[in-house]
Amino acid sequence: MEYRIEQLAKAAGVAVDTIRFYQGKGLLEPPRRDGRVTWYSDPHLERLRRIRSLQQRGFTLAVIRRFLEGELETSDEALVEAVTTPGAPETLGLDDLAARSGLAAPLLRQLEQAGLLLPVAGCAEPRYPAEDLAVLAAGLKLVEAGVPLGSLMELGARHATAVEQTARDAVDLFDRHVRERIQAEELPPDAAERQLLRTFHELLEASGTLVRHHFQRALLRAARERIERRS
Repeated sequence: MEYRIEQLAKAAGVAVDTIRFYQGKGLLEPPRRDGRVTWYSDPHLERLRRIRSLQQRGFTLAVIRRFLEGELETSDEALVEAVTTPGAPETLGLDDLAARSGLAAPLLRQLEQAGLLLPVAGCAEPRYPAEDLAVLAAGLKLVEAGVPLGSLMELGARHATAVEQTARDAVDLFDRHVRERIQAEELPPDAAERQLLRTFHELLEASGTLVRHHFQRALLRAARERIERRS
């Protein structure tokens, strides 16, 4: 069956401009041309419905492209959703965050510029997870104890840079040695999806435990070395 663009838009439940936008982004194959008339087919309709379904799950066009091109499997959907749209946390605007944390808004902006305070992606205006209040309170304790704010921010920025690289390496290891192995087992899509999601959450918790304990041990070791050196 073939469709004019208006008919395709109606069947897919999207606007004509949306179809043209997807074509411009390379997400939809060009239609068949008959003179000045363009004709779309059932595969175009299926592709549009697939794109719409993935968009409704909160996936970006970059992620949708990877699904459409087969770089991500259907069984990856739950895992991708857990990573890219991990629930809807309580968020605060900058002024609310300043009021509840007791820190001035200009200081919060400095923390954001240093990469130590990250707004939630996809918001029209900057909003921050309410759980950042606990992190800010912890930093404030160090300042109140006498640690210079500038030095603390510099240390935090160096730590954040190192953590970002470590996190990328950890994701690469998970992708190559866990995700690809599960996909290679050729389980039914639902079973593979459940196993991927369960394993991701288990390893995420395990990774947090490893990092926290390693840092605490390293901190205590550095403190002992400082004491022994002064002795």
